[in-house]
Amino acid sequence: MMEVEHPWRRSTFNYNEAQKSVSNQMDAGLISIQINGEERQVPADLNILDLVRHLGLDPARVAVEMNRRLVRKPEWESARVEPGSSFEIVTFVGGG
Repeated sequence: MMEVEHPWRRSTFNYNEAQKSVSNQMDAGLISIQINGEERQVPADLNILDLVRHLGLDPARVAVEMNRRLVRKPEWESARVEPGSSFEIVTFVGGG
């Protein structure tokens, strides 16, 4: 009789490797935030202006809400991006 090995019977999940991955992300200086309802990993120590640039957006053409509060552009450099923060970023589009 031949024994057949089924892939779903073997566990390929390694808890220790998963923990290392999470630790490496923390060591790499990444934090978790939400942008427009989507969870994202971004570098730690960003302010809002840095975040907008990191996302490849033109700071002159966006509005930013952080934790349900509109942040005025003069405050962008002093407003720190904290882990767990929630952002809504709207891009202005011209047309006619």
